[in-house]
Amino acid sequence: MWLKSLSVTEHIFFWIAVVASALLLVQIVLLLVSFAGGGDIDADGDFDMNGDMDTDGGLSLFSIKTVTSFFALGGWCGFATASCVNNVWAPVLVAVATGSVALVGVAFALRGVAKLQCSGNLVKEKLTGKNATVYVSVPPARSGRGKITLTAQGKFTELDAVTDDTERIPTDELVEILSYREDFVVVGRIRKENK
Repeated sequence: MWLKSLSVTEHIFFWIAVVASALLLVQIVLLLVSFAGGGDIDADGDFDMNGDMDTDGGLSLFSIKTVTSFFALGGWCGFATASCVNNVWAPVLVAVATGSVALVGVAFALRGVAKLQCSGNLVKEKLTGKNATVYVSVPPARSGRGKITLTAQGKFTELDAVTDDTERIPTDELVEILSYREDFVVVGRIRKENK
């Protein structure tokens, strides 16, 4: 049998590669099923020290997908090298090098995919200081709510707004978002020197 003719080093790399490749295949199938089935199956499998994927451009090097890729590619490259070379250290070095490339490559790919995802929610902290246009006039001294429109975080948004100003802010006036509350923003007129 072919397996019996393998050296100990080849056996180790072969079984690491087979198990890691099988796990990688399962992850891909679960990912495809979750896309097709509406997401009822939790196929993410990623966990980093923060507990979730960082969509602000952070790089999660050690997730299940990246580590599995490390062992799959490293295992196959180590196996191929072990069958060509009679040295124990050469396959180990090749496996670690190619596995590291796979780990970093998959981490960057996952970061790119995470940047494409949109939760649909606005990041409140990023709205403060932005300019907006009054859509429905804003009553003075927080006596009622108006509406503003702006393009924030890549999408056109309409928000309820109040003001601390003593005069009503009319429609089509440019305002600045001073703060964000639970379901409304506090706005103020833009001072003449800021225009």
